[in-house]
Amino acid sequence: MSKESSTREIWIVFWILLIVTAIEVVLGIIKPPFMVENYIVGVTLLNMTFIVLTIVKAYYIVYAFMHLGSERKNLKLSILLPIWILIPYLLFILLTESAFQEFMLHG
Repeated sequence: MSKESSTREIWIVFWILLIVTAIEVVLGIIKPPFMVENYIVGVTLLNMTFIVLTIVKAYYIVYAFMHLGSERKNLKLSILLPIWILIPYLLFILLTESAFQEFMLHG
């Protein structure tokens, strides 16, 4: 891979991360009412959006800055599958149980 190609790829990842972060900041400042009032698995739609955007950012950071993009497919999958499957699954369990606990405490 040439130096220009890798520099271009880093800039593309930079702009993607900047846009995702800007979306997070704008949503955090504005806090749209429909996102705060609607719930998914006991969590507001706004918080769920933050979780998804954070997973997207984690993917791009691992892919570009840990040089995972140039590795073999099996190695990529062994590192990225936990990001795509395990972390959302664990978050689902955590959020479901916390919503249940809050329901049990407050009726």
